Amino acid sequence: MIKNVLNSPLTEITLAFTGASGAVYGWRLLELLVNQGIKVHLLVSSAARVVFATENNIKLAGSAEKCTAQLVEIFGCEANQITVYGKDDWFSPVASGSAAPRVMVVCPCSTGTAAAIAHGMSDNLIERAADVVIKEGGKLILVPRESPMSALHLENLLKLAQLGVTIMPAAPGFYHQPTSISDLVDFMVARILDHLQLPHQLLARWGYSGTINK
Repeated sequence: MIKNVLNSPLTEITLAFTGASGAVYGWRLLELLVNQGIKVHLLVSSAARVVFATENNIKLAGSAEKCTAQLVEIFGCEANQITVYGKDDWFSPVASGSAAPRVMVVCPCSTGTAAAIAHGMSDNLIERAADVVIKEGGKLILVPRESPMSALHLENLLKLAQLGVTIMPAAPGFYHQPTSISDLVDFMVARILDHLQLPHQLLARWGYSGTINK
């Protein structure tokens, strides 16, 4: 069972983009993590690159080194704050329990990735990194985006939830009266940040007066 590993301030995290729709959620999360000075170990699947180009008109560089340089320039952060790894980079820190961050978010998470993680496949670095977080008792958050979900999808997500993985479907609420797509995106990213115990002012909390901070 995954333990609570967030008693101390979060300084580094593994973030994975996979091929589900909803790339904008992962992009916004990356932006806010960088803004808070958190070191991000970033994993990007081949399918995720297609989704980013299709949905966001963002063409992520194919090589890990070029993608790292591209993102550092886009976000204007320190050179070592974002590090992108290739899918077969088995010597990266995230591949080993002795070095990997104990916190990981897969956003968005395809049902194929969820299935592979649920069954411990570890055929690529995203799957291995998630496997490491589970085996080390860390915190793993998956943000699946699929509709409808089959019984097979639900069985895999249930198996992961029973292991202590946080399943957070990309299903934004509407009680904050969103007026834009960015409001809906921020709703989901705010929930992720809450579970990472990171401060934010993306929207007013339920039961408290105030409006979304634009």
